[in-house]
Amino acid sequence: MESQENNLNRRAFLQQTSLASAGLFMANLSETLGNDTTKRKVAMVGTGHRGTGMWGTPVVKEFSDVIEFVGLCDINPGRAETAKQFLGVNCNVYTDFEKMMKETKPDLLIVTTVDATHDKFIIRGMELGADIITEKPMTTDEGKCQAILDAEKRTGKKVTVTFNYRYSPHRQKIYELLREGAIGKVTSVDFHWYLDTRHGADYFRRWHRLRENSGSLWVHKASHHFDLLNWWLESEPESVYAQASLEHYGKNGEKRGNNCRSCDYKSSCDFYWDITKDTRLTKLYVENEKHDGYLRDGCVFKEDINIFDKMAATIHYANGVNVAYSLTTYSPYEGYRIAFNGTKGRLEAWIKESGKMTIENYDELMLSRNFGDIEYIKIQQAEGHGGGDARLREKIFRNPNAKDTYRQAAGSRDGAMAILVGIAARKSSDTGQPVKIASLTDLKPLAVKS
Repeated sequence: MESQENNLNRRAFLQQTSLASAGLFMANLSETLGNDTTKRKVAMVGTGHRGTGMWGTPVVKEFSDVIEFVGLCDINPGRAETAKQFLGVNCNVYTDFEKMMKETKPDLLIVTTVDATHDKFIIRGMELGADIITEKPMTTDEGKCQAILDAEKRTGKKVTVTFNYRYSPHRQKIYELLREGAIGKVTSVDFHWYLDTRHGADYFRRWHRLRENSGSLWVHKASHHFDLLNWWLESEPESVYAQASLEHYGKNGEKRGNNCRSCDYKSSCDFYWDITKDTRLTKLYVENEKHDGYLRDGCVFKEDINIFDKMAATIHYANGVNVAYSLTTYSPYEGYRIAFNGTKGRLEAWIKESGKMTIENYDELMLSRNFGDIEYIKIQQAEGHGGGDARLREKIFRNPNAKDTYRQAAGSRDGAMAILVGIAARKSSDTGQPVKIASLTDLKPLAVKS
């Protein structure tokens, strides 16, 4: 019932936002271009935890001298009002996206809605004159991806995809070492990501548990990792062969409830989670359930779960590099292991991400040179996805035209190539056949990114 209600609410919301008069659009765009304000006007659609926590409160705190929030929009009116309180801004809140865009005429639109709806707001936002800042994944299937690419060309507006992992210092150091030729020509990569029983399980509580919302974790989560590979290798993926299954969560549980607060198995379930101990989530979700019925603390063993919890893929790149990738969602710890194999050596790391910085307060890379010594390289840790969050926001809001030395800024092609690996992997998992990236959209993989 919860899923049906949410889908009905979402369809109604999208229907409200689907059409606009061409004449009114041109008038609004003209007014926007004639605005002489020095601050960029920003609107946000999707005011959940990610939107308010990454693109709301810190943006207001750090950049109020250069930006101004002019509108907040969500299908849940209570959550939109709560977001306004969190941000401490004086702007209108909306449940009608079209109305918000016409009344506020933002220069920038931040899209942090359910993944499967990103395309609607990205495309319509550009048509109404805004540049777009969208959370990853850019969208969830190849048709929506192509529509975004076409709309960007048609409108002349810009899509920025917020791949914050690119901006963390230790990942930047990997990029530098590979560009310097520290291990010669890269020939293959081993990349294995582990989500722990706290973070990993949480995807199965939320709307992400349904493939039709998130595109599966191949797209929602792994697109982050595929983007890192594309960026590090400075090449684009050519083909994907993958296998995946649901073997731990969902229908595999012996006991289940609707959500943790109402569950009869609180005392015996290892995955029991009391959302009311988190004040922020309680205010955003629990106190606003009456508006749309969305339960943020859903049971990880619900039988409607249709995403995978164990995934593995072989990715072949246009420059000849082969990648072995895996994602596990029920590990005892959070983090990843990666190794780049090259003609002159090997660069590797084992990064643990517990949500807090480690006692050592640094990440370590190991550089092994053929016929040479092993070098250990320590990089200072920082809060916020390894220090990437703050640096990404600084680039977007304060220094958008600054020199991009490490090519960390990501546009629509980057967003597309990241999700296309995941979409291909999902298709391959379903069919048992390898999938060519070039068969999905009109983008043709480049051996060397321009």
